[in-house]
Amino acid sequence: MILVKHNLETYQFSSLDEAMAFAKELGEFVSIQFDGKEVVGVFGATGVMDGKCPDGMDYSWKKRRR
Repeated sequence: MILVKHNLETYQFSSLDEAMAFAKELGEFVSIQFDGKEVVGVFGATGVMDGKCPDGMDYSWKKRRR
């Protein structure tokens, strides 16, 4: 049994895939508990689009080779 805790609510899922899909759709901070472990965070974070970070800042990182 997989438990997802969000705010004061607790949801139960039969698989980790279902719990992760729920957490990604929710898009808010959750705690996922399974097999004596706990994973916390916001799942399904957005990436860089059109040269901008999710917060609107320019993405300027470049890999430098020696």
